Amino acid sequence: MKQVNLYTDGACSGNPGPGGWGAILECEGHRKELSGGEASTTNNRMELTAVIEGLTALKFPCEVTLISDSKYIIDAITQRWVYKWKANGWMRNKKDKALNPDLWERLLVQLERHQMHYQWVKGHAGHPENERCDQLAVAQSQKFR
Repeated sequence: MKQVNLYTDGACSGNPGPGGWGAILECEGHRKELSGGEASTTNNRMELTAVIEGLTALKFPCEVTLISDSKYIIDAITQRWVYKWKANGWMRNKKDKALNPDLWERLLVQLERHQMHYQWVKGHAGHPENERCDQLAVAQSQKFR
């Protein structure tokens, strides 16, 4: 099983507003940058999209280390909140709906394909790949202004 590092970030101007996402895949000395955006979205939707698109780009199951500055994503997965939300009909509790269930559903499918590891990094703290993902995401968001 190939080992892959997946770096991701999302950006949004306005929240909701124009947004973008960036992802970097690194495997065996190769590097691939991916990015995209939407005219009206939220930061969390772009964070999720970056991870989904990065994992979807892998042609076969891999051992993936996801490196992200999104506590929303890292905590929801590692603390298993997302699995509870799904089991409860995409409700966070008896009153509050979980946000972005469409994207979480897509992400859960991808997580099943790969052997996953997770690493949170502080955003805007000089981590080179996180900074590059942010640049990709911001550039995409600016296309919708």
